[in-house]
Amino acid sequence: MYIAITFLIALVALLLVFWGGKVLLKGSWLLGFIRGTIGLALLGGALLIVLVAADVYSYRNLADEHTVGTVSFERLGEQQYQVSFADADGITQEFELSGDQWQLDARMLKWKGPLARWGIKPAYRLDRLSGRYLTLQDERGKQRTVHQLESSNYGVDVWRLLRELDPRLPLVDTVYGSATFLPMEDGAVYEVRISHTGLLARPLNQQATSAMEQWQ
Repeated sequence: MYIAITFLIALVALLLVFWGGKVLLKGSWLLGFIRGTIGLALLGGALLIVLVAADVYSYRNLADEHTVGTVSFERLGEQQYQVSFADADGITQEFELSGDQWQLDARMLKWKGPLARWGIKPAYRLDRLSGRYLTLQDERGKQRTVHQLESSNYGVDVWRLLRELDPRLPLVDTVYGSATFLPMEDGAVYEVRISHTGLLARPLNQQATSAMEQWQ
């Protein structure tokens, strides 16, 4: 579905390129300044639409609850951990997190109105992995760590733009989903799943289960 949406946006961009080029090349240049301005505006609009399409394409379709990845921990020192995040495609990223607990965040687009009735499912993109300390004193005095997982590489952030316009948009809701903060522990492995309500993390081994029992 999102490939089709991206294709339609790209088609509009191509039409704007065609019209912009036609305006720039048509007829004499008696009104060249006006034509040039209009043509460049159309070409600029086409470029913007292409960037928007590329950013939308980075989101993944969310039909049913499913696994988005696993998070595993290796202790490096006091309140210091090496974290490996393996996503659903098997791509692994490694980070260093400081603190006692971790959290994974995602951006979600939820369609409403006619788009929802047409069967377009919500979409999501993993956003960041962060750590925090248990005590307020540590939170205020020690270094906090936040790592970006996925981001737009095209200079256009559709989700943020939509979020700023959200009260006036009848077709889409922008939602920030976060897994509950869970304890970091040496050797612990967690599974992260996503549903229409957000992210949920579950322990996958004894180290993670024991850490959660002690924390609760």
